[in-house]
Amino acid sequence: MQQTVPQMFQQAVSRFGSRTAMRTKEFGLWRDISWNEYAEQVQRVGAALVSLGFAKGDAVSIIGDNCPQWVFLSMGAQCIGGVATGIYATNAWPQVEYVVGHSESRYLFVENEEQLDKWLMFRDRVPELQKVVVWDTKGLRHFKDPQVLTFAEFLELGSRAAGEQPDLLADLAEVDPEDVAVLIYTSGTTGPPKGAMLTHANLLWMGRAITSDNPMYETDEVMSFLPLCHIFEQLFTMLGHISVGYTVNFIESPNTVSENMIEISPTVGHAVPRIWEKYYSMVLIKMSEATYFKRLVFGMASAIGNKKAELTMNFTPVPPWLKFSYALAYFAVFRKLKQRLGFDRIRVAYSGAAPIAPDVLMFFQSIGVNLVEGYGQTEGTGVTSISPRQRPKLGSVGLPLTGSEVKISEDGEILVKSPAVFKGYFKNPEATDETLREGWLCSGDVGEIDADGYLRITDRKKDIIVTAGGKNITPQYIENKLKSSIYINDAVLIGDKRKFLSALILIDEDNVVKYAQDNKVQFATYKDLTRSKEIVGLVQQEVDRVNAGLARVENIRKFRILPKKLYEEDGEVTPTMKVKRKHVHEAFADLIEAMYTGSG
Repeated sequence: MQQTVPQMFQQAVSRFGSRTAMRTKEFGLWRDISWNEYAEQVQRVGAALVSLGFAKGDAVSIIGDNCPQWVFLSMGAQCIGGVATGIYATNAWPQVEYVVGHSESRYLFVENEEQLDKWLMFRDRVPELQKVVVWDTKGLRHFKDPQVLTFAEFLELGSRAAGEQPDLLADLAEVDPEDVAVLIYTSGTTGPPKGAMLTHANLLWMGRAITSDNPMYETDEVMSFLPLCHIFEQLFTMLGHISVGYTVNFIESPNTVSENMIEISPTVGHAVPRIWEKYYSMVLIKMSEATYFKRLVFGMASAIGNKKAELTMNFTPVPPWLKFSYALAYFAVFRKLKQRLGFDRIRVAYSGAAPIAPDVLMFFQSIGVNLVEGYGQTEGTGVTSISPRQRPKLGSVGLPLTGSEVKISEDGEILVKSPAVFKGYFKNPEATDETLREGWLCSGDVGEIDADGYLRITDRKKDIIVTAGGKNITPQYIENKLKSSIYINDAVLIGDKRKFLSALILIDEDNVVKYAQDNKVQFATYKDLTRSKEIVGLVQQEVDRVNAGLARVENIRKFRILPKKLYEEDGEVTPTMKVKRKHVHEAFADLIEAMYTGSG
């Protein structure tokens, strides 16, 4: 029999009771929140909403950084048959207005004064919005508005309502597994965001799947730091949490991730590729500053680790001498390195939401951090395939989740069928019909399934480049090779209907600045840095390295370094830091044309 989120949540509360459900840092000290307290807060949220006139199917929007309040609000809305909609805390007010209006949210929960100010910019244009609740009132002591409640006032309202009407929540219409539980708005790389409708059945199936294919346990610890409005973070902070009962630790702020990682030392890790790439480059830069002896020892250990990882990830037996050598390298070097990073307890770590450079994946495997890649999309509740913890395969994104089907269409597109496939896009039947065909989710990605059943992604269907000579080029593969350089943060391959391939390069500011300082390169601004002949030469070396491993037709003949950093607020990257190709093509059209006309 299918269950709903409220049923699964109640089972977890009954099972774990006074045990710690989550931890949060307040005034420099970690505070435990039990499952019982979690349930109490969720009940108060639900009762408060009902007392304000909330009806089954109504939507709420939540905007703020990761914290227990975010989870209480989302779970509280879902437990009374509502639809929870998350909004990125970094979104500008027009984007917030769009989501609030499009989702038809009747209640908006905001973290602080900054987020409240966004609502004030569009309040007159969303008349269906009834109440706004603020949970961090710093700077708002003297602010009064009849439409605004503090979180404390909101919870007190819930307590009074529950006391006066003990059956308040029980009287609500029963939640059905096929009811929509959350709206996840896509990042909108082509046009306005679309609201993916995920049902209770979708969420619970995925919560069980991700915690059983690579087993998770109630003794595990995870760290919540990716945006909670993204399905990737909800999988670990909410869905896997109520499925298994492990402990969720909330970071203090987006700026304290590395420090909190060391404090928490999670047993299961998850992050987008940009985070793993930052750790990778940080280690290499630190080692470049070490003494000659330390660099020598690290180099020797790395060579041993890479060899073992390469054999393991290609399903080749590791000879006894290499096992022994690796044990020594691990004890002397990697064990201490993992402790300093906060990775010493990680049993398995996931990279998702975007492709990761193979060199970065190999690095973590070589030092004993079992980083594996998963693949999926919001429309499939986040995960389609995942690498087995004990058997990751280089160049693949793992095996399809147990209970799901994956096949490749005639034109190479990856098609998915599983209980996690979404209900459709809210108020967008045309886009739904394009994405769901005869029960299959059309992913938009191109890939193949190998003889071992592992899935390999070659590119986005719409991103494949066809050169003027008729050659098909998959840019993702080449871009990932470029991104494995510690000096390159991102790359966009150009060449559709062109005579040769070129690239726009986004440098890694921290590492390139350090190189400039070490080599006495003069610059005043970021733009000066990107134009420096020494830095252009540095990037040329990295491009040449990549070209050496590619077929001639795949070689990057020219490149330009982007003269500015890419920002989410400028519409250049998504909140998960994926480059918006169309925007970059348009914004830097002059640089692209200069590479093909010979000007500039």
